[in-house]
Amino acid sequence: MEKHIPREAALELLKKYNKEPFHLQHALTVEGVMRWYAKQLGFAEDEDFWGIVGLLHDIDFEMYPEEHCIKAPELLREAGVGEEMIHAICSHAYGMHVDVKPEHTMEKVLFATDELTGLIGAAALMRPSKSVQDMELKSLKKKYKVKTFAAGCSREVIEQGAAMLGWPLDEVLQKTLNAMKDCEGWVALQIQE
Repeated sequence: MEKHIPREAALELLKKYNKEPFHLQHALTVEGVMRWYAKQLGFAEDEDFWGIVGLLHDIDFEMYPEEHCIKAPELLREAGVGEEMIHAICSHAYGMHVDVKPEHTMEKVLFATDELTGLIGAAALMRPSKSVQDMELKSLKKKYKVKTFAAGCSREVIEQGAAMLGWPLDEVLQKTLNAMKDCEGWVALQIQE
């Protein structure tokens, strides 16, 4: 993988274009999830790349929602982000806003888990604990099946991502839940800074 911008610079860049606490938390959550997957899938040496792709994946969403992943390359290039990372970031909007197809395992993971992290986060907020720590797959699957629950989180995209990875849906749900359990505390600390 190509050299990429340092995490501190990526976080500054994210905050330049994103002010809403929800968007910042989502970006940090996806970063944590991507880092977990990098280690779990044997790409530990590329963990920073995977994480920064997760952190910056919605760089343009808050300010340019109608141009999501269309405006991103311009913003990222201005900051010195390389083309490999730009491709990876934009590939998560494949079929929705752009025709940049996920090719690398990392891009497929991002495609499958971006929407899913939102759904899992919404399910956690419904729990007395407000946490994923005590959430089980069975409970997540119940929420997943209710189409009106977290309706903005596309089940179709999640299922397309699972198919791209060649994983059963339950595997994507369980792994992403595990990833969010692993990074939940870290994300909370990041938000406090």
